[in-house]
Order: sequence, then structure tokens, then C-alpha cells
Amino acid sequence: MSARDLFTFRNSHFSAGVGIAAGVFVLAAIGGFIVLPYAQRGLEFASLWDAICSAAGLQQRSAATEAPKAAHRISQAVLTPAMLARPNQESIGRGATLAQRCAICHGPTGISRADSPNLAGQYAAVIYKELFDFRSGARTNAVMTPFAENLTDQEITDIAVYYAYLPRLPAYHPTPQLPKPRIVIYGAPVRGIAPCGSCHGSLDNKTGSPWLEGQSEAYLKAQLQAFASGKRTNDISEQMRNIARAMTPQEIDEAAAYYASQPAEIVKAVD
Repeated sequence: MSARDLFTFRNSHFSAGVGIAAGVFVLAAIGGFIVLPYAQRGLEFASLWDAICSAAGLQQRSAATEAPKAAHRISQAVLTPAMLARPNQESIGRGATLAQRCAICHGPTGISRADSPNLAGQYAAVIYKELFDFRSGARTNAVMTPFAENLTDQEITDIAVYYAYLPRLPAYHPTPQLPKPRIVIYGAPVRGIAPCGSCHGSLDNKTGSPWLEGQSEAYLKAQLQAFASGKRTNDISEQMRNIARAMTPQEIDEAAAYYASQPAEIVKAVD
């Protein structure tokens, strides 16, 4: 047999090799893009195309997962890792005075007795961004929006550094500590979900991402649901909306319950 005839379909061995390779490729594609996505517990797809997109790491655009496209303002807050890292005592003192108006919801020591977020020891950049967004309308709330609308840039800074200066304390509504759910430890790479700790502390902290340990379970769950539905839109790169939309209701419940059960570190976030 000549070399030219070796790689032709007249050669039975060549034909068999091509057929086997093609068969393996087809089976791998079916398994990876269809069978495995549907095999994930608690995950539903509106169509076969949704399953393929999910396996490929693409955002699903079906009616079941697409967020409403209502007009909304985008956060204009600019954050850097060194932002507000070294506040002066005068700024902290002014923040303590301003924070008296916050105590009814966030507690006199920054630890809420209700389901408002605990602010004591929270990263200053986080509080600064959220107040900035409430003031600009990028984030809305019936209580926080009227309060933030009249704050100056300096007052926002003062409040942020004051709460960051306070020590993190145990929550008023502690629950028994729960084991880490899979969504917190590993995320869900097939659906484009990174581990929670890659932004929120246990692995790394991204500027503007809050620490979550000891926060209210009801509050955490409500915020994840708001991101998933598109009611909350002040995540600058839509990272939380994309993640929350890809999470199942069970995963949202598990993540909220886990973080609420964790004790806050009793340390000062700012020296």
C-alpha cells in the first residue's frame, strides 16, 4: 500500500480509527454538555440549550433565569485596596456622632438586634460604597435612601471609618455552627460560581466585598434573592447578580444559614 493510500477511507484501519475518534468525541460532548449538567441535584434547565450553555460556563438567557431588564442606576463608587486604610481620630469621632442616627437599626455598638446588617468591624470601603450607592440611587431602600441622600462625601467617610474602627462582636441572634456547604467551599465551576471565600474572606477579600460571618440569615438570604431577581443592581461588574441567578434556592438557603452561624472575629478591623 502506498503512502498516499494510507490516509484514505479505502484503508480499513484508517476508517476504523477515524470512526472511533469521532465516536469518542460525540460521547464526550453528550456526557459533558448534556448528561452531567442534568445530573446536578437541585438544578433545573428550561431547555437543552440552557444545559449546554451552563456546561460551557455561559450565562443562561432563558425566561427561567433571565433577570428583568428594568432601568436602573449603576454604582459610580470608586474603590481601591488602600482606601480609608489610615483614618484620623477626628474622622472617627465625627463618625461616632453621626452613627447615633444609625443605632435604631444597626445597634448602639454596630451589632443589630433586628435583621439589619452588623456594621461593627466591617471593612470601611464596604460601608463607604453602600452609603455612596444609597445616596446616588444605585441601591434603594425605604429607610437607608432618605438617610443617605443628605450625607456629604466627608460624612460618608466618617461613618465608614467609625464602624470599621469598632471591634467585631458576637451577633445577638447566634445559631449553632453549621458545616460548610459545597457552594461555599467549592462554588459550582460548571455554572460559573466561584467559592464564596474567594471574595468574602476565607480565601481572599476583594475590595468592596463585605465579611459575612455572623450576619443575619434573613438579611443574607434577602440580598441573594434581590441580586438573583435583579432588584438589587449595585454590584459594579454584575458579579453577584450572575452568581445569585445561577444558585438554586437550596444553595441560597444553605449559604445564608452557614454564614449566620459563624462567629465574627473579635478583632479590630482598623488599628
